[in-house]
Amino acid sequence: MLSELHITNFAIIDQLELHFPAGLVIFTGETGAGKSIILDAIEALVGARAETTSIREGAERASLEAVFRLDEHNRAAINQILSDEDLLDDPDFVTLGREIRREGRTVARVNGRAVNVGLLREIGSQLVDIHGQSEHLSLLNVKKHLSLLDRFAVTSGLLEDYQGSYRTWQAIRRELDQLRKLERDADRRMELLSFQIEEIEAAKPVVDEEQELKDERNRLANAENLADYGRTALGLLDEANPEMPGISDLVGQVLHALHGLTRIDGSQANLAEQADSLAVLVNELSRDLRSYLDQIEYNPRRLEAVEERLEVLRTLQRKYGGSIEAVLAYAVKGREELEQITHATERIEELSGQEEKIRGELLQKALRLSEQRKHSAATLSVAVEKELMDLSMQGARFEVSFATQPEEKGLTLESGEPVRFDENGIDQVEFLIAPNPGEGLKPMVKIASGGETARLMLALKRVLAQADEVPTLIFDEIDQGIGGRVGFVVGEKLWHLARNHQVLCVTHLPQLAAFGDQHLQVLKQVQDGRTLTLVETLGLEGQRKELAQMLGAISESHLTTADETLRTAQERIRTSSPLQDTR
Repeated sequence: MLSELHITNFAIIDQLELHFPAGLVIFTGETGAGKSIILDAIEALVGARAETTSIREGAERASLEAVFRLDEHNRAAINQILSDEDLLDDPDFVTLGREIRREGRTVARVNGRAVNVGLLREIGSQLVDIHGQSEHLSLLNVKKHLSLLDRFAVTSGLLEDYQGSYRTWQAIRRELDQLRKLERDADRRMELLSFQIEEIEAAKPVVDEEQELKDERNRLANAENLADYGRTALGLLDEANPEMPGISDLVGQVLHALHGLTRIDGSQANLAEQADSLAVLVNELSRDLRSYLDQIEYNPRRLEAVEERLEVLRTLQRKYGGSIEAVLAYAVKGREELEQITHATERIEELSGQEEKIRGELLQKALRLSEQRKHSAATLSVAVEKELMDLSMQGARFEVSFATQPEEKGLTLESGEPVRFDENGIDQVEFLIAPNPGEGLKPMVKIASGGETARLMLALKRVLAQADEVPTLIFDEIDQGIGGRVGFVVGEKLWHLARNHQVLCVTHLPQLAAFGDQHLQVLKQVQDGRTLTLVETLGLEGQRKELAQMLGAISESHLTTADETLRTAQERIRTSSPLQDTR
């Protein structure tokens, strides 16, 4: 529900901060005081178009912010959206913001981070439902009618059963489509795969082979230099001449001298040990060098063979992946696909039989689902028409229209007609209304806005209260064209609706206003030559005086009538019953 609302420099509002409770919140005040401006601000916060003309005169920007407390009905869905966009802070609250700038740009924010208006609108549509001059109204979205009816009809079990079969059918269709595509291209594809697999298998690539070949190529290409360096090093180690003895001889002399030293001074035995180690190391180095020199050969044929092998490996990688591992994986996948193509005809026949069977199941489940919907739709129509009668719309008719859409590859009805089906079944559903006797039923989206439409929405909201998960409902001047007696009826219905939803209502009828759990009086004042909108939260005495003012003026007679109005509202609340579950 809407917990807090902050408005700065919006129309004639300078600075306004409101805190809302659950239940029925009533806005009253003189025409032009700013009641609808507050609702316009909420509309902008949930994604409606924001005009620069709404910026207060003399200001460069208008700032709007609303804090919503999430409940068990919408917490999971909204938190999922926030998580997907990396916007989730507190799982129990979400903050929407809008900044309107004089140069024409607006900035939308969710939990303090800038987002596009589309995301703001997506989240806002799950938080607030507004019926007013701009008709931000979920009930006018035909796509939502089926889900509303389903929740009213409690079809969840039937729908989940149908959707399980539908997902199975989709999986079969995907595999069939893939196999049939393979079959159409079978000959060409088999020839290509066979060539590719044969090419890879003939080359017999081995992981890490390429690096070993590169090392060998390096040795072969530099054999002469390597031999020269090796012989030079070996000569210095082992070859002696009168002018310069070899390192091995010198180390021998060092070893002889240090052993003599340690025989005299045993404390320096470690020097002899180090010399022994050095002698061993020099001998090992000489032996390894000789072994290395024996392996070095200048072999142009082997070098050519290595180059050719490297080129083979490079070609495979260029064609089938960037590494030998990828090439080998490509061969495995190719063999699997080749096997699949080989057996495609058999698998297609098997899957075709499964598809035919599952389509039969889908048809039966879709028909049972449709039957449940139509039964509940009749109950819904009766309940809505009763509500409309209470709201002085005698003779108004409401109906749920069912239709199917022909589709050649759809589910075939008993009549032989193939009809379209999707994850929700075969039904195309739309709410129809005839507001006045003698008028034909028309789609709700074509009904003109105003008090009549507002009462229609109230009737629907009342009946669909259990099914509608939008927590905050807003009605702007729902009392247009109705009198005091019906005002009590509307107020009572709004009060009961507000037991399951938060309801905000702008009204000029004292009979309706008397039912408010919170009463906000909107005032217009002139300060320093500027018009300002102020909002006061009224206690019982303030509410009493406001109702008297709404009746004409604050006088003893009007105060007495206000007291009677408040008592009547309380009495109706005590003695009335909430809307019964008619499903």
